[in-house]
Amino acid sequence: MAEDSTSSADPTQPPVYPEPGRPPRSGYREVLAVREFRAIFVAHVLSVLGGVLAEVSLAVLVFRRTHSALLTALVFAFGFLPYALSGVTLSGIADRRPPRRVLVTCDLLSAACVAVMAVPALPVPVLFIPRFAVAMISPLFTGTRAASLADILSEDLYVLGRSLIRIVSQSAQVVGYGLGGLALVWLSPRTALCVTTVTFVSSSLLLRLGTRDRPARVTQAGALTRASTRSALALLSDRQIRVLLLMWWVPPMFFVVAEGVAAPFADASGAGTAGFGLFLAAMPAGTVVSETLTATLVAPAARDRLVSPLMTLSLFPMIAFGTHPSLPIAAALMLLTGLCAGYTLGIDRWFVQAVPEGARGQAMSLLGAGMMTLQGVGMTVGGAVATLIPPYLVICTAGLLGSVTILGVLHLTHNQHVHSA
Repeated sequence: MAEDSTSSADPTQPPVYPEPGRPPRSGYREVLAVREFRAIFVAHVLSVLGGVLAEVSLAVLVFRRTHSALLTALVFAFGFLPYALSGVTLSGIADRRPPRRVLVTCDLLSAACVAVMAVPALPVPVLFIPRFAVAMISPLFTGTRAASLADILSEDLYVLGRSLIRIVSQSAQVVGYGLGGLALVWLSPRTALCVTTVTFVSSSLLLRLGTRDRPARVTQAGALTRASTRSALALLSDRQIRVLLLMWWVPPMFFVVAEGVAAPFADASGAGTAGFGLFLAAMPAGTVVSETLTATLVAPAARDRLVSPLMTLSLFPMIAFGTHPSLPIAAALMLLTGLCAGYTLGIDRWFVQAVPEGARGQAMSLLGAGMMTLQGVGMTVGGAVATLIPPYLVICTAGLLGSVTILGVLHLTHNQHVHSA
């Protein structure tokens, strides 16, 4: 990485506009007018819907067979934990191979792994092997896609495009988690996995036919694993990028504790699979509303100013689980947590400005890998603790610890401002 990357203007400082008044504001309509983005958008819708449906089916299946909070959490966590290994060793591929080829290959490999998971009578422990493989592929795919958005969209449209991608993910969770429990009345988990296989294949076709074949950003020779590891360490050595990565990584690590113990929490409330789906859908629903309102009603400079207050408040509703709320109140609290998610639009712009263009694909892969790995850690720890104390206390504790940690990260951000000044 270039030595001057840490001495550039601090991206976490609000931009200064030369003209009085607010800057021109773009909207989702302008983003969707870009043909290549539409192909990426629809492909993402297909793959995420199938993946969420399969995930909720696996979680219910494992809990019904084992009645174990830890094993149920591991169904989710095993989709996250391999991200760290992949993010360091494979992420360099995102910049060293043509992006369209990487995206299509990742989708086809993911389809093959899910097809293996759909084999009848496959034992539950064996499911973790293809889950591991899919999780190894995911950081490379998401990082390559994020970097590709920066190639086809201008700066503010890029922020809105990333927001739309996240909204799709959260909306798919609302639909998949909210209806997944009811769908299991008619669909078996194996059938849900077959649906996911079809969506991955369909996504690969859309990306192949709907996006341009651009060259690799970097043409360096040498072993990909060694080059990936070396450039990942270079990114992490940059103080500015490190702080921004922490801002991305820390809050979700605590958010997902509630998802990891959702099945035992809903079971203890006597709500069954429908209640399980409602609880899981609440936070994604709030996230969709928050990101949509922030993107459409708030100017870019104001989004920057919202980052600190929204991050600070984001985990407070989880602390209220200490009162042992009923399922409807618990769902409302998770909805409030999701309503704080608008802070992501601010740090999205800061991050893409801080990263050198030649390392953009790897930086996005590293961002996703760290986020998913820490979510896996959060789910695993939460599930383990839920074997010792009630799930509602686990969620409350995660809210307390997470709020303190977020304040520490924001303090580091303040120190970074002082250093840059």
